Amino acid sequence: MSHDVAGALVERFVIDIARAVPVIAVWVHGSLATGDFQLGRSDFDLLAVVAGEVDAVRRREIRRVHEALAADFPVAAKLHCSYLNRDRLADVGVEHPTWAFEELFDRTVSPVIRRELLTDGVALIGPPPTGLVPAVSDQELTRFIRTELDGYWRRVAGRRRLWLRDMWVDAGPLSLARATVTLQGGGMISKREAFPVLLKLGAPAEMVSDIHDRRYGTPRALSPAWRLRRAGLARAFMLDGIDRALALP
Repeated sequence: MSHDVAGALVERFVIDIARAVPVIAVWVHGSLATGDFQLGRSDFDLLAVVAGEVDAVRRREIRRVHEALAADFPVAAKLHCSYLNRDRLADVGVEHPTWAFEELFDRTVSPVIRRELLTDGVALIGPPPTGLVPAVSDQELTRFIRTELDGYWRRVAGRRRLWLRDMWVDAGPLSLARATVTLQGGGMISKREAFPVLLKLGAPAEMVSDIHDRRYGTPRALSPAWRLRRAGLARAFMLDGIDRALALP
């Protein structure tokens, strides 16, 4: 599967969604915008600005578009998109219909996503995010990150069985490293830039290598013994790292 597939998928999505709902703009953020995108491993992080409310009829159309894409492009399961009412962009607390993980639900556009949009966001069609997306102060960004670490990630770190799965071992330490850099005043970094940070934070080298191989190299077969040991290493790193990050001034 080549990057031509990614381009074809995004192009098809833009065409199909513009036919289904009154789209004003489609924006890209995250790794797809910064150049760190890894086909089949990274998510397609998109947002669509829509004229008016996304009502039940429009929700059905959105679902139809995503399900049709998934039928033609298996990698479309990783295409995530929030649908933002143009008239409510200024309300940072509003929840917008979002297609992710092959289902439609409502969620806010977090300060992290808004900062990504304003820093590296790309408009596929329509006007750029600047001027439409509310600015994110450093205080708002760090407050959100602290809440996520102390709430969401601490709860996840407490659930032992989750850490037997690759997805949590991959997501947790990288998220923690990136959050720590931001809390230290270093801005927002990519997942690729987070790997040396993991080592500086004391993450076990064998665990870091394991994560790196799955994202950028060739994943190795994992023995049950290593999977169990890795789960303990990842949880211990997360629990200690969360405490250290939250202790930063």
